[in-house]
This record gives sequence, C-alpha cells and structure tokens, in this order.
Amino acid sequence: MNTNWNRREFLQRASAATMAALAAGAPVSGLLSGCKRFSGPDSTADTVILLWMAGGMAHTETFDPKRYTPFEKDMEGNRVLSTFKSMPTILDGIHFSDGLQSIGKVMDKGTLIRSYVAADMGHILHSRHQYHWHTCYEPPQTVAAPHIGSWIAKELGPKNPVIPAFVDIGQRFTVGEAEELKAFHTAGFLGNEFGPFFIPDPSQGLDSVRPPVGMDAKRFERRNQLYNELVNNSPIGEFGSDYQRESLKRSMEQAYALLNSPESKAFDLSSEPKESYNIYNTGKFGLGCLLARRLTEQGARFISVTTEYEPFKGWDTHENGYTRLIEMKKQIDGPIAQLVKDLDQKGLLDRTMIVLASEFSRDMMVEGKPDAKVLEQVNQPDILSDLKFYGMHRHFTDAGSMLLFGGGIKKGFVYGKTADERPCKTIENPIKIDQVHQTIYHALGITGDTHYEVEKRPFYTTPDGKGMPVMELLA
Repeated sequence: MNTNWNRREFLQRASAATMAALAAGAPVSGLLSGCKRFSGPDSTADTVILLWMAGGMAHTETFDPKRYTPFEKDMEGNRVLSTFKSMPTILDGIHFSDGLQSIGKVMDKGTLIRSYVAADMGHILHSRHQYHWHTCYEPPQTVAAPHIGSWIAKELGPKNPVIPAFVDIGQRFTVGEAEELKAFHTAGFLGNEFGPFFIPDPSQGLDSVRPPVGMDAKRFERRNQLYNELVNNSPIGEFGSDYQRESLKRSMEQAYALLNSPESKAFDLSSEPKESYNIYNTGKFGLGCLLARRLTEQGARFISVTTEYEPFKGWDTHENGYTRLIEMKKQIDGPIAQLVKDLDQKGLLDRTMIVLASEFSRDMMVEGKPDAKVLEQVNQPDILSDLKFYGMHRHFTDAGSMLLFGGGIKKGFVYGKTADERPCKTIENPIKIDQVHQTIYHALGITGDTHYEVEKRPFYTTPDGKGMPVMELLA
C-alpha cells in the first residue's frame, strides 16, 4: 500500500465538500449567524448510526415477508411475492425473511417500520432517491442541500473535538454514478468542517488517520504547512467568503488533531478481540459496523455505514435477485445484531439511535414486463441460470421497511402495514422522508424550525420546516 497516497487521500477527504459549496451559492461571510433557533425538545439521543442498504432493499424479501412462492421452472413472474420463507422473530407474530434471524432476535430492543413511502419524483432513479433520502430535498436544488449528518454535526457539534463529528464508511467514489453520489455526500452551504470524513474501506481505516510510515514529525509538519499554502492559493482561498475559508481552516485543524491523537487508535480494527472481530468480519459492511461501534465509544456524532452503491451490485437486484440476497443477508445479519447487542451491553444504546434504511423497495415485475416468466432470456440449463429472474427486480416506491434502535425509540414496536398481495403497497400509517428526518432531529433535541438564510431565503432542515416527527415511534 502506498502510504503517501493515503496521506493525500486523507487531506482530500478533509476538504471534500469545498467546491460543492462554492458551486451552489455558497454562504456569504456571517451568513450562518442568521440561524433561527428555538427552544427544542429534551433530547433522548446523542449519536446516530445510519446503516444504509444502498441499491433498493426489497421489503418482501427482508423485513416484511409475504406468502412464500417456491421456485418452479417456467413460472410466471407475476405470481411471486416472496422468494424466501418467513421466520419468526423474538416479537410474537412478527416474521422476517429467512437469513435475518440474528436481527430478528434483537427486535425486542427496537422498532420495525413497514410503511416507508418514497417520493414520486417522476423517475424512480437511484441517484434522485438517494439524494432525497439523505438531504430531505428533491433534486435539483439551487443550493447544495446538506446531508442529514452535516445538519447534526453543525447543530450539535462534536462530542469529542478530536473525532470527526460525521464519518462516512464504505462508499467509494470510483464506481458508477460517482458524481451523483458526491452531490449529497456534502455539508453544502453549512461549510466544509461539517462534511463527512470518508473511510471507503474500514479495514484500512487506520491508514487514513495516521502519518505515512517512516515520516518523522518535522517532515510531517512541513507537509501540513505546504498543504495549508496550497489551500490558500486554491479557488476557495481566492474567491471564497470569510466563512468558507474559516470553515475549511477548522476542518484542516480537526484533521491534523486527529492524526496526532490517541483516539485515532479507534480506527485500528486489528486491536479488536478476535472473537468479536470474527462476528463482524462478513466483508466491508460488517467491519464498517465494528468501526461504527468503536467510533461511537470515542464520541462520533453521526456515522453512516453503507453496503455501498454500485450499479447492478449489492441490493441493486435487476437480476439474480434471489441468489444475490442470500449473500447480502450474510453480510448484514450478524454484524447488525452484534452492533445492537454491543452498544446495549456497553450502556450506549439508550443514547445512540441506529437507523437501517434504503432508498426504495422492489417488487417481482421483471423490468416492467408484467407477464414475464422467470426463465425469460435464460438459455443455460444450470440451476443458477434458472434462478436468474427469481427475485425482486423493479424499483418500487409505494412501501419499504426501516429498522430503528435506541436513542429514545420504542422497543418491540411495529409501525405501519402493507398489503399481502401484489402490489404489496402501504395500506396503514404511511411515513415519508421529512417525518423520518424530523423524528431523528426530535430525538436529538433539534427543533424543526432550525434554518439558515441562503440566497435570501430560509433553508430548513426539512422543506419549508413543515416536517413533523412521528411521536408514536418514540418511547
């Protein structure tokens, strides 16, 4: 591994949102002093961990199973409801899809939402819905809407001044739709210091927060000074506002402090006891959950762990839906359950809210062909090919599942209901993204009236400040 390159990557991550802020009507000097704060609710949470199932997690194949439809050769796709059997959870009468038994055993500590409804934006596209979920604003916007993690970092500040308030784990920007992903992975007008600190691979997290091997303190300090000079001569140094320059300077200072701190050891997963490490070690996502737990212990404010969005990979099951989900469940089931149990045992779950979500769900229809058979376009006789279209394929926004744990969330609670026949859409207690965000903000003590003046108009945490928390979800 080239540690000099990792050092450069670290410094780049520390300033990732800078140009996005400039391009989006960046705030003038003193703009954020225009924030209108009102007396907020008493908080029940200090930290949020977002477990992002990138790509479209089918609700009927995960946390809201319907009638099991076993595979048959030449079966009609429109017959299929769920391709996995349902298994009981610790909650009476509540079943999950086979392969999620570990998470099912900890549902007495959380809430299951079965009625998330994504927005109707004309085109059911990953980039649009991912942007909408993470910012609460529908694209395009005239300004760069801040990520929910950035709002939380700005309003609450760091719990530990050394640990980045907002850490994003698991997403690379060298895969498809990179620019679209970057569009919402930013603090926008709030300023660079509130943007995410990126850890694309949690197994290499320590390399991101330490000086290169063999570099002495004097040389390291000289490089840091040179980087400061480079930034001062960059477009933001020349054309940015005083606020932007100060925000970038603070983000660099924070990054430098982390590089020299004992807390940086939290990023070293090799120091985790072997038994614990092995439970989490199901791949990048599992190790991301382990890193999230360790950073929560050290005082991170908002942590996102993603299965990673890459077109036609992971949860983006346009083909091989059934076989793909077998692997995805192996990646998430043990680590998520262990994260809940570890935080609970360490006394941290009560003040840490865990949110599991995806941009939308899926149904069986094979790419818009309601009469398609499972074997369509498959000529090979082997069983893997036979199963190619046995699974959930089409984007579906009328229902979706979410899980919430800790941070004041009710325990052993189920909210919402979907139809038992296709289309398995929401029929009771629909919940939309502004309600999700405001429920999280409410638990953190951030009022829905929080806003800043941008381009001479108020910009709220949720559109027009009209989002309302779903109080039924809170204990």
